Amino acid sequence: MKCAWIAKHSADFPVAVLCRFMSISRSRYYEWLNSPKTERAKENEQLLVILKTLFQKGRGTYGTRRLKKKFAEQGIVVSRRRIGRLMNRAGVACKTRKKFKATTDSKHTKPIAPNLLDRQFTVSQPDRYYVGDMTYIATQEGWLYLAVVIDLFSRKVVGWSMDSRMKAQLVNEALLMAIWQRKPDKGLIWHTDRGSQYASDSHRAILKAHHVIQSMSRKGNCWDNSVSESFFHTLKTELTHHCQFRTREEAKQAIFEYIEVFYNRERLHSANDYLSPVDYEIQQKAV
Repeated sequence: MKCAWIAKHSADFPVAVLCRFMSISRSRYYEWLNSPKTERAKENEQLLVILKTLFQKGRGTYGTRRLKKKFAEQGIVVSRRRIGRLMNRAGVACKTRKKFKATTDSKHTKPIAPNLLDRQFTVSQPDRYYVGDMTYIATQEGWLYLAVVIDLFSRKVVGWSMDSRMKAQLVNEALLMAIWQRKPDKGLIWHTDRGSQYASDSHRAILKAHHVIQSMSRKGNCWDNSVSESFFHTLKTELTHHCQFRTREEAKQAIFEYIEVFYNRERLHSANDYLSPVDYEIQQKAV
């Protein structure tokens, strides 16, 4: 242990000073330095290489739980505690979350739908319950607004839309994309907050035309739509807060790639037993 401490700090202090401070002889230090590596040390070096690759592939978002799952996919059994030590050794840490403010305005006189979802976020079949919300992303050109539609079954983003304005058309296009792609049966429950865009005449006309049942959160209660809130926290923590977008188009390309390439197809989701949304849907179809 003493020799390991000296080896770690040998660049900062002369070996003679370190040996005297730790009360060991220089011969013992050099004997340890030239001794063969233990099997454990060799194994840690191999795990470090794999860990760095997995961490980079996960875009710096994976903590010990997800890394343990990724190791297991390669047939490697390793504890979260050991992974934590390896992360410290590699000098990597997953990105942390920040708090973000809401964007929608519920102060309007348009019709409000009842809360049919009632925080029942675990769903056994696809295309039965969708949730959606809007957020904003800063660019040097101004705000870019993003609306998403998420299937609660797999947490897959099944519809999205981006625009420079936060109008009803933004949420309409996101929902229509989901309907066109997934073709849900009649009776789909569509849950959002009470924002004026979701209560607009044009949006309710789309719901009626496609036999979609509208559900809305209670006033001022973000927990009623926590899945959408969680997705935006993840998006901003893992992508947009680490980017300086010059144009809205640049932001659009990055967000498209994040949703369609990474989030839906690669990112491990705890609600899916640490499978990506696409892999989870494939697995459930095979059951």
